[in-house]
Amino acid sequence: MNPTGVEHFKRQAALRALALVESGMLLGLGTGSTAKWLVEGLGDKLRTGELTDVAGVATSRQTEEQAAALGIRLTELPPSGVDLAIDGMDELAPGLDAIKGLGGALTREKIVAVAATRFVLIGDDSKYVSWLGQRAPVPVEVVPFGHQRTRRALEYLGAVTAPRMAGREPLVTDNGNLIYDCRFGAAGTEPFDAPTLALALAELPGVVEHGLFLGVADLAFVASQDGVAEHGREWRG
Repeated sequence: MNPTGVEHFKRQAALRALALVESGMLLGLGTGSTAKWLVEGLGDKLRTGELTDVAGVATSRQTEEQAAALGIRLTELPPSGVDLAIDGMDELAPGLDAIKGLGGALTREKIVAVAATRFVLIGDDSKYVSWLGQRAPVPVEVVPFGHQRTRRALEYLGAVTAPRMAGREPLVTDNGNLIYDCRFGAAGTEPFDAPTLALALAELPGVVEHGLFLGVADLAFVASQDGVAEHGREWRG
């Protein structure tokens, strides 16, 4: 397959990150439109023998199904974590802080990312922002029990909330939960204090996880018409 446009950029970023994978690694496999190119590329390298003895921990059923179809060996996340995790992002701000979760897999993605010796973000240059929340909402996964009360609590924190839908029904995550997409900072028109908000969200009963990935990524590959840019934590935009 020879993708064009944005899909070409996503694939280029994914292949650049795939070059970090070594035989014998346990790899965290992300979810979404960019991560799918990573999984496809990994399947190709295993099929040709360029890589051997690589196992994956899938962050969603979608990724699990794709990986299994490509013959990638999957396993549960062990206590020791994974050697490397690679995933896409919905926004990327200076310092490699990110918003993730518009694909609905934020909880499993964060579990795997934090358990990785090295966590790498991949995407195209449309993901660049000056501050988190500039374009994307902050996804918040909540348990179904009392979710309307949890929604009210999110609004007390200043959120403009919208339930994530799958057609006419609320989207149900792989974990059996719901997602509220939340706009902070005057509904995305001005910055908010992401670290303070992350702590406040984590303390709310009913909240399972949020899509603020702060201080988690070690490296990011971002593709554009100018090629693939590599950013470390020192990157300031």
